Amino acid sequence: MKTPRDPNQPTLAPRGRGAATSPRNRFERRDVEPDPDALDQQIAELEDGEQPSVATQVLRDGTRTILAHNDSPDLGFDTSINPYRGCEHGCAYCYSRPTHEYLGFSAGLDFETKILVKEDAPALLRRELESPRYEPRVIAMSGVTDPYQPLERRLRITRGCLEVLAEKRNPVVIVTKNRLVARDADLLAELARHGAAHVMVSVTTLDDELARRMEPRTSSPRNRLAAISELRAAGVPCGVLAAPVIPALNDHEIPHILEAAKEAGAVNASWVLLRLPHGVKELFDEWLARHYPERRDKVLGRLRETRDGALYRSEFFRRQRGSGAYAEQIAALFELHRKRLGLGKRSDGLSVAAFRRGAGEQLSLL
Repeated sequence: MKTPRDPNQPTLAPRGRGAATSPRNRFERRDVEPDPDALDQQIAELEDGEQPSVATQVLRDGTRTILAHNDSPDLGFDTSINPYRGCEHGCAYCYSRPTHEYLGFSAGLDFETKILVKEDAPALLRRELESPRYEPRVIAMSGVTDPYQPLERRLRITRGCLEVLAEKRNPVVIVTKNRLVARDADLLAELARHGAAHVMVSVTTLDDELARRMEPRTSSPRNRLAAISELRAAGVPCGVLAAPVIPALNDHEIPHILEAAKEAGAVNASWVLLRLPHGVKELFDEWLARHYPERRDKVLGRLRETRDGALYRSEFFRRQRGSGAYAEQIAALFELHRKRLGLGKRSDGLSVAAFRRGAGEQLSLL
């Protein structure tokens, strides 16, 4: 039986998506809004329990450079590669969503359904690493969006970049929520032999239902832990990133996440507090209203306790950890169990000693 949408209920999110809407781009003066009558009609035509769907659009990114640089003192890296712009994982809380607004898109559904792919990334990377001006350094993959989002299984752009990094023996650190990273254990193991690889697997929760709602197209918690085990078996140093820690929603899971990661073989651990820049605040609030209305006020209230009464503060270092008594409690809980389990605080420094620029450079040594 088909029933009309209740206008007092939160907007129904498309199947497999974290956001329900595409809010206005903060840089655009004009905005295109869907016809509410047409939206009601579309939803009314769905069968009971059925969700609307929005297909992913793959767009070509014709960038001519691939290495991005930053001078942020709290990131731990200054050079990164992002093979994709936008992310199909659709995490409701993703702090990177506002980057899509620079492209003329929305931080909401557009971010997870309009994905720009850098098909030439491996060739561009090779050119940059072979340049005599390039100085070997640690390169991060996932500075903005996840390099192992679902499209990577088919497009293999991240693997192409890793092939270049392994050939040049340039150190890389990867952060991902997707078990697909284990597919590239061969290349990461080759880099690890030269002290030039480290992977951090993000585990936000061990609750399958919470993960499905909050991170709809990521790997399950069990599969992320399996990725840690597979990478460690291949000799790749691997840690766990408990991120984001969301007050009154998943902060109580910190001890269990660290224990599960340790059992899987993780060697170090870190955490990041929930970050809600720009329009992500409204998107996350909408998500709470849809999925956890009974916890909404408590989650947002606790978050404000860590952000001086606001939902977000952008100052370096404080943006990652927050401040105040509640933030200190989270930090103390994490440190207590990290030390109890013998997990390192950070990854060992990666080495550039084995870097090789190209065949010409190697022949010159003979």
